[in-house]
Amino acid sequence: MTFQPRMQNRIEGFSVVGDLNRRQWNGIVADVWDVECAPYAGGYYVGQDPRLFVLLDKRGPGQSRIRVAPGGSETVEDWGHRPIAYIPANFELWADLADHRFMRHLDLHFDAQTISRRLAEDLDPGRLATPQLFFSDNRLLALAQLIAAECTNPQPLHDLYGDGLALALIIDVMKLAKAPSRKRSRLAGWQLRRATDFIEENCLRNIRLEELAALIGLSQSHFSHAFKASTGVAPHQWQMNARLRHAKQLILKGEHSLTEIAAEAGFADQAHFTRVFRKNFGTTPAHWQKTQPA
Repeated sequence: MTFQPRMQNRIEGFSVVGDLNRRQWNGIVADVWDVECAPYAGGYYVGQDPRLFVLLDKRGPGQSRIRVAPGGSETVEDWGHRPIAYIPANFELWADLADHRFMRHLDLHFDAQTISRRLAEDLDPGRLATPQLFFSDNRLLALAQLIAAECTNPQPLHDLYGDGLALALIIDVMKLAKAPSRKRSRLAGWQLRRATDFIEENCLRNIRLEELAALIGLSQSHFSHAFKASTGVAPHQWQMNARLRHAKQLILKGEHSLTEIAAEAGFADQAHFTRVFRKNFGTTPAHWQKTQPA
């Protein structure tokens, strides 16, 4: 089932410019909004799923007043210097804006259970429930700009590109460190073979976790943990490894340029392919190609 964000708001003084730009991935929805603001604008917001708000552009000298309770005390936020907020599920927020002429912002909604299953790690309930209202982080801003560019791209790149950027942003905000290994039940031999064969055959498209789980009759959570216990990596990393193996075979054939191989293997572009290749093999595709026997 496709994840749909559940959001309630009562707003005034905003006019949407153009169309909503939306991309959907596995458990993630990214929206980019361009809005013109009246001299005084604002409203009330609450969502049933956690979300990230990132202000990408603002025109106008005004500041924003934020309340987290009706009639509660206000805080003045300088969104120009602190443009990022993590807002937990069911967290109520009131915003009053003065002298904001235009804003572009990214809203990234995610389903915590789906993200936990995909990562084969439980998200910290305390961190999920703790708001982080308006801060700055250059690394997160860079990721948000790339996600926004993908949302507005008339010819979107491979699903794994935008999905990977959005997942990286969530991991960073949630501060997910590599968890200590725990003993997990493993997949039976036939289950592992069926799952890995399916990934090998379909590695160039975005494989949904529910597809793999249904293939061998397990819940998504059980499958994800058992797969990692059996292989040492999560299913999405196994898929990435399969794509890299496919790319290596194309390099050895010597019939295509690295740009063509990157596209054939499902990477966004040659730069993306090179980054992933170097991360996994410690060298670039071009250098690896030169070291192979003729």
